[in-house]
Amino acid sequence: MALYEHVFLARQDLSSQQVEALVEQYKGVIEANGGSLGRVENWGLKSLTYRIKKNRKAHYTLMDITAPAAAIQEMERQMGLSEDVLRFMTIRVEAHEEGPSAMMQKRDDREREGRFGDRPRFGDRDRGGDRGGDRDRGPRRPREQAQSEGAAE
Repeated sequence: MALYEHVFLARQDLSSQQVEALVEQYKGVIEANGGSLGRVENWGLKSLTYRIKKNRKAHYTLMDITAPAAAIQEMERQMGLSEDVLRFMTIRVEAHEEGPSAMMQKRDDREREGRFGDRPRFGDRDRGGDRGGDRDRGPRRPREQAQSEGAAE
């Protein structure tokens, strides 16, 4: 049997339990057709780059599947009919990855390092003094005064 990685996007107004129910539904389709489901990762509710069917966000889910091609075709057919699934993509792979996927590793790194990662904060610079940017240039002149001075020159 072939190995696949499958990612699908579910509508933003679904709850986490409804997304898990979708995973169970498609797991049943795979198993009924002689396949098995391995790792399942819920990547959570993420913003979309552009609207898909009037949705700005979607629940992302990754599934590792070991199944014959017919099982994948049936699952994709049912996903295409479902109004809850916005998009899906299945890729055949040589071997399933061990451990968490790149998306989950990225999330773990952000949680460990804090909001800005290893970047130095504004006050942590090694350089001496304040360079550029926000230096005080004094009070601003009213627009009318600036225009009249410019016209007089």
